[in-house]
Amino acid sequence: MLRGNVIDLAVAVILGAAFGSVVNSLVKDIIMPLVTAIFGKQDYSALIWTLNRSQIRYGDLVTNLINFLCIGATVYFLVVAPVNHLTERRRRARGEVVQEEPEETEKVLLAEIRDILAQQRSGS
Repeated sequence: MLRGNVIDLAVAVILGAAFGSVVNSLVKDIIMPLVTAIFGKQDYSALIWTLNRSQIRYGDLVTNLINFLCIGATVYFLVVAPVNHLTERRRRARGEVVQEEPEETEKVLLAEIRDILAQQRSGS
């Protein structure tokens, strides 16, 4: 690895950790109280399902799923979407035209495979 890449990686890790604490605070202090206001509970860890005297504790899973969805949405809307928008804006400002390659359909790919196999059979 080049020395500059190591420094860039170190900066990214530090900023990622700092951003993680900001996102966690946003979820814990703003979003989860809104979820609590809507659903009446903030902590679902006490939710238990009993099956043949065995307790299945699914409450922590529910709490962690809510946290994950909130963090994912926050990161997407505060980081990914704005960066993609700015990148696209810069490309348009430079006059770059990004041409997307058309996706090959399954039928076209299967036809190509068939043709290659036919060539291999006739060639051998």
